[in-house]
Amino acid sequence: MVALDTHQLLAEVDSMPIDLKTKLIEKLLNSLNPLHHDIELWKQEIDSRVASIEKGAVNLIDGNDVFRKIKARFEQ
Repeated sequence: MVALDTHQLLAEVDSMPIDLKTKLIEKLLNSLNPLHHDIELWKQEIDSRVASIEKGAVNLIDGNDVFRKIKARFEQ
């Protein structure tokens, strides 16, 4: 990659078409706040799991039972 000074970079951005500038802005914002995308993915996963629970599509297991089984497995 060829290094550009700030003035060259800004001049290059000024000459870009608007759709490319928009993509660049989105990319820059995501690089400043990459967690936003991750949070949205987790929100989608949570919504999906809640919907599965509400439909009765999954069997829920009591958390205490899970931890009891884990503890028993490690005590063997």
